[in-house]
Amino acid sequence: MSDKPRLVGMNHVALEVGDIEAALAFWGAIFDIKLRSKGKNAAFIDMGDQFIALMTSDTQHRDEHRHFGLIVDDRSRIRELAEAAGAEILSTGRLDFLDPWGNFIQIIEYGDIQYSKTEGVLRGMGLSDLEKTDAAKQELADKGMA
Repeated sequence: MSDKPRLVGMNHVALEVGDIEAALAFWGAIFDIKLRSKGKNAAFIDMGDQFIALMTSDTQHRDEHRHFGLIVDDRSRIRELAEAAGAEILSTGRLDFLDPWGNFIQIIEYGDIQYSKTEGVLRGMGLSDLEKTDAAKQELADKGMA
C-alpha cells in the first residue's frame, strides 16, 4: 500500500461558457438535466452524486485534446440532439463533440465501461435498470470490483 493518497473518483467537472442561460439551453436540448443550483455566473447540473459546473468566462477557447468523458444511460440519440443544439460533431471514430464554447465532450454509454455507480445512487437517479455489457463486467471482475 502506498503512503500517497489514492484517487477515488470525480466530484465535478467545471466548464467555461460564454453565457449561463445559453449553456443551460444547449445542455437541456441534448440531455434531461436537473439543476443542483444556479447563480448569475454559474450553474450546476446534477448527475446523482456528481455534477457539471458551468462557469461564465470572457475568454473563448477550443479544446483539441483536453476533454472529458460523459457517461449516459443511452447514447442512441445524442448525435442527432447535439447537432440540432449546435454542437460540432468531431471525426474521431467515437461520439465526440464540441459545445458552442469549444469544450470537447466525449459520450460513453454506462453499460459499456467499467465505471459504476452504487445501487443506491442509481436508484435515486431512477436508473436501477441499467445493465453492463459482458466486456464491462469482465473489466470490473479483472480488477476485483464485480
